[in-house]
Order: sequence, then structure tokens, then C-alpha cells
Amino acid sequence: MTRNLICIVDDDENVRSSLRALFESAQYRVVDFASALELLSSEYAGQCSCMVVDVRMPEMNGLALQEELIRRGNHTPLIIITGHGDVPLAVRAMKAGALDFIEKPFDEDRMLSALERAIELENRTKDEVADRQAARALLDALTPRELDVLDQLISGHSNKVAAHILGISPRTVEIHRARVMDKLKVRSLSEVVRLALAAGRRPLPGARPAPATVVGARQNSVSRAG
Repeated sequence: MTRNLICIVDDDENVRSSLRALFESAQYRVVDFASALELLSSEYAGQCSCMVVDVRMPEMNGLALQEELIRRGNHTPLIIITGHGDVPLAVRAMKAGALDFIEKPFDEDRMLSALERAIELENRTKDEVADRQAARALLDALTPRELDVLDQLISGHSNKVAAHILGISPRTVEIHRARVMDKLKVRSLSEVVRLALAAGRRPLPGARPAPATVVGARQNSVSRAG
């Protein structure tokens, strides 16, 4: 079974061939490019699970490629390959977010290990994006008033305090809170907090937040006491 797509960018044909053979032997799908511009103009720029990029190339070097990818919102994990004299450039790339840099001639085991870490990072990032999108889809079903109540909840405010801030009765807050939990398909306040944070919602300025872990621990303690 073939695995993730790896993009190689190096102006040295021998390096590209060597890396392709290594990655394909590990069952990865591979495309390679002789220049950064060739990658950027291809359909694969947004499909790679990892990019293995030479730091020093004509026209556009690895650092410039990294900057352009970031400008386009492409945060695919990057592994920089470099000659001995290019280490300072590789370090700059690391500071800008590259996953690793490997000097030529590269050690095959280290290269594959770095690639595995890149794939794990990419998969984890995709999972986080999917979780965020799912959470936002649930929050989109809430009314403006329910969102107001949600903000009060994740800010650690009691029903009484939330009612005072929103200018409604505590009973009305309780009703909206129940609707929020029903629409979000959760049963506990800790789940509400985790879902809201996953969607990018944040506690109100100056408020004392209700951490999901603390809320969950308190609820478990109450359950055991009961």
C-alpha cells in the first residue's frame, strides 16, 4: 500500500534520483523538481505531506521557497538538505519553521527518521484542522444569545454572574446553557469548554477562564462523592 506523497526539490539530478530511490523503497509516493519555481507552478505544491528541499539552488533557494510557501498559507513540513558550508542558512530555515536539516552526504536512516517525524506532524495537523472545522460547524448552529452564554461559560462565570453581565435572569441563562449543550451534543461543562476552545473561542478579557481539565476533575470528584 503506497503512503504519503513526498516532494523533493533539488537542482542536482543525482541527489533527486538518490532520494527518490530511498523514499520509494520505504513505500512513499514521490515527485521531484529541479527548482523551487517548478514546484510552485505544479499541482503538487499543496498535496505534499513533506517537502525535502535543497537550501542552495539557482533562481530561488530553499529559504525563499519556504517564505513563499508560508506567504501562500502552505505549512507543509520541510526538511532542508544542505552542504557543509550552508549550515547557517539551514539554521535560519529551522528558525523559520523547518522541521530538520540534514547535511550531504545524508545518512539514509536519519533521513527516513526525519521523514517519519514530518509525516506524524502533518497527520496531527490535519487532525487538528478537522477537529477545529467540526467544532466550528457545531458552534455555527448557536444563536447570538447562545454564543453570549457560551462565552460566559468558558470565562468561568456562574449563571448568576452571567445573568448580571447579560442583563437577563439566571433562569434564562440556565435555559440557554441547556440549549447550548444540546446543540453542541455534549453533557458536561468541560466538554463545552474543550469544544469552544477547539473552535477558536476564547475567554472574555479579564475573566477567570474555566479550564476544561479543572472542570472535568471537579465534576469527577463530585460524581465520586455522590
